[in-house]
Amino acid sequence: MRSNFFNDKELMESIIRECQVCYLGMVDEDSSPYVVPFNFAYSDGFIYLHSAREGRKMDILKRNNRVCVTFSTGHELRHTNERVACSYSMKYKSVMAFGHVEFIEDFDRKIAIMNQVMVHYTGKEFTYGAPSIHEVAIYRVVIEKMTGKKLGY
Repeated sequence: MRSNFFNDKELMESIIRECQVCYLGMVDEDSSPYVVPFNFAYSDGFIYLHSAREGRKMDILKRNNRVCVTFSTGHELRHTNERVACSYSMKYKSVMAFGHVEFIEDFDRKIAIMNQVMVHYTGKEFTYGAPSIHEVAIYRVVIEKMTGKKLGY
């Protein structure tokens, strides 16, 4: 059987750029998994995220900065026989990135990252008020390992 896994960095990066949402997986201090959807930017081999400065995810990341980020796109239900349940499968492309979070505090760098996020979604850069930039948490995922998987492509 042919493997659906791949390690081609260019293909993985193209899949990441197709995605509208990523899912950040973390592990809480009681070993409970915690997964949160995010808007994001991907640039220069880093995943950039933003959120409120407080909350459960921030508490977890400050205690344990190890994360897994999952991207998935191109979903399409397919089948070989519509009357046989086991003949159904999902066409998809996905990437899993494993690494750690680093918090970004530099004001100008935070603006640049917010613009990367906005360009990903709108194709435009914006201006930001100082209070907004001071109140947002910006962090990047330093990728240590990345794998891809696809089915039906």
